[in-house]
Amino acid sequence: MVYERKINEIIKNALEEDIGSGDITTTACIPPNAKAKGEFIIKQDGVAAGFDIAEKVFKSLDPSILFKKNISDGEKVFAMTIAAVIDGNAAAILTAERTALNFLQRMSGIATLARAFADKIKNTNAQIIDTRKTAPGLRLIDKLAVKLSGCVNHRTGLFDMFLIKDNHIAVAGSILNAVKACEEFRRKKKLDCKIEVETTNLDQVEEAIKSGADIIMLDNFKIDLMKKAVELINGRCKTEASGMVTLETVKEIAETGVDYISVGAITHSVKALDISLEIKIK
Repeated sequence: MVYERKINEIIKNALEEDIGSGDITTTACIPPNAKAKGEFIIKQDGVAAGFDIAEKVFKSLDPSILFKKNISDGEKVFAMTIAAVIDGNAAAILTAERTALNFLQRMSGIATLARAFADKIKNTNAQIIDTRKTAPGLRLIDKLAVKLSGCVNHRTGLFDMFLIKDNHIAVAGSILNAVKACEEFRRKKKLDCKIEVETTNLDQVEEAIKSGADIIMLDNFKIDLMKKAVELINGRCKTEASGMVTLETVKEIAETGVDYISVGAITHSVKALDISLEIKIK
């Protein structure tokens, strides 16, 4: 499976980055046959994500390590919860500790913030979606955390969805030209991809409707203008609100009737959830 292979590559690269030519401290201090047991302690309330990834990190160094999860990815957790326990070769646990925690803390931070946005709009029909504003090399990990939070992944990259932005429109000459070109390319290459168009005013919205776009992005629209745009579109395609989205504004945006609200902050401005691993030699 391509997805699984790419996740394994991300883990491999992260471990190689940290270990380099060898963990000299652990090698010097810890007998190779020493055993250890550890507990993953959640230090603050949030949403857990990444424990399956953490398990893969440890087992990539020693498949015999036992990793038992007490919670599930996507579950709400509270401070001082023992989220998982680990048991096995002490050197392997110590060497993999920071890499595993880096994934856990970042993914749980993303899931926590994404869930906070989703909770704000739970009584509307809108959904929170992510963006490509992810850490370089960690996009699949970041987007997995968003999915585990209960929110929705937008396109993974430039290859799996057409997104016609302002600069594409400028070069193509018009929204109609750009959408037509994408439709021809999609047909020629036999692609199963949606076509989305970014708009910044009602004139562009009207042109995007005429073009037959699958999704119309309302970029940095003020609330009253967004309502007018949604009324104008009238269900003929999906709508996405983008720009100026915060925890304070997201509910009002959702109440305009848009289908999706993209939030770059859930991946590009995330604060890691505080999680620690407390280890004891057996």
